Amino acid sequence: MENNDERLPLWMKILYGSGDFGLSSFNTLRLIFYAIFLTDVVGLDPRLASFGTLVGIIWDSINDPIVGLLSDRIKNDRFGKRRSFLVTFGVPFGLSFMVLWWAPPFESDILKLIIVTVAFMLTDTLQSLVSVPYFSMTPELTPDYNERTSITSFRMFFNLMGSLVVAILAPTIVKATMASGATQQQGYLIVSAMFGVITMVPFLLIAFFVKEGIDPTDPEVPLPFREVLETAWENVPFRFAAAIYMLNWLTFDFIALMLPFFLTYWVANGDLLATTTIFGTELAVESLALGVLLITAVLTLPLWTYLSKRYGKRHAYIVSLLFWAVIQVGVMWVGNGDMTATLIIAVLAGVGASAGHILPDAIFPDVMEWDELRVGHRHEGIYYGVKNFTRKLTGAFAIFVALQVLGWFGYQAPPEGALVATQTASTLTVIRVLTGPVGAVLLLSAAVVTWFYPLTREKHGRIRRLLEKRRARMMSTP
Repeated sequence: MENNDERLPLWMKILYGSGDFGLSSFNTLRLIFYAIFLTDVVGLDPRLASFGTLVGIIWDSINDPIVGLLSDRIKNDRFGKRRSFLVTFGVPFGLSFMVLWWAPPFESDILKLIIVTVAFMLTDTLQSLVSVPYFSMTPELTPDYNERTSITSFRMFFNLMGSLVVAILAPTIVKATMASGATQQQGYLIVSAMFGVITMVPFLLIAFFVKEGIDPTDPEVPLPFREVLETAWENVPFRFAAAIYMLNWLTFDFIALMLPFFLTYWVANGDLLATTTIFGTELAVESLALGVLLITAVLTLPLWTYLSKRYGKRHAYIVSLLFWAVIQVGVMWVGNGDMTATLIIAVLAGVGASAGHILPDAIFPDVMEWDELRVGHRHEGIYYGVKNFTRKLTGAFAIFVALQVLGWFGYQAPPEGALVATQTASTLTVIRVLTGPVGAVLLLSAAVVTWFYPLTREKHGRIRRLLEKRRARMMSTP
């Protein structure tokens, strides 16, 4: 499909966006529950478990840019540059979900650590082989500034829906499994198998029905890998966009991975099977709080799409960051066992999280056109490889830091078979600080970086006009 018409049909936006449901399911499961899975199910000391994420960071630094480079260079006559990866690796990626959530039945902590680290690396590699080409399709579908925001909105809708469904179902399924007499491990395996299967379908449909855009003026001769990386680093707007993206998701990652600890040990007073009933349905405490936050985020997506069109992505995002930072400070005022205050904070935080899901992503396609104007080449794959690496880096870094800090302050995993567990006062305090004020500091840092982001809507419009003139000249040249 050649994207001469900048407006895409609704069905294509929906189908393309649906791919992020599976990626979000994978990331949400790993982000929110993997840290507490390592400590409470695998049984690793928090500080020891954190070193597995360090290996993940190193592995990420290698595989993501390489996958990005490969997706820029490998072409398939039937499926093009990006979709061939979705066809090849979509199913293995879905099947790999269960590998990550298997607790090795060994006594040796070192052996356990080695096995979970290898599992992390395997699933992470398969995730890269799917997500980098998938994200790289975004700027190839349309060159229009607002249309890209629209595409990103659809993708982020499915992203949030994936997070929402995982947040509501996963804790409830795990606790129901435990209540039936099975183990926590079996509960996680059931959840991972279910979402792994769901993940496969959209990528196969996208591969067959959402064709990549074709730019006849795009050079066919690939640049050396080192030169591409140097070019990306010299792209000043990209540096800002990467920093914004990193701070945005580092905030979300810290909050998300700490919420199970906060809800279990502060709000539920250590009751590992704590549930609450809403509209006649019994839900895990984690399911309700996370569900309320993410439902609010989904419902306010149109608000941030409108504000970004009306005032520009930069200004809309700064407003959201300042609002969200205030809410994060308010976490410290949630009393022990106070579910009502927790839900109020969740609703308000969801408004800010909504903007954080759409606006940083919507910035990336614009900085690539600035790069194209400078050097005359398009390298979406390498840019989205760096972007994907940044996303996974924040998650791994957040898990590493959080587990280290929890270990320093004496976090104790519940004894095997226990249904109630407690933590010391100092451990509870650090859980609250990591859940709230730390996020506020990161959000304010992101607001400062965004304020100095150089690529405004007006500048992007001028870049588009210059690129169109250049392409017209190249196409008219015999």
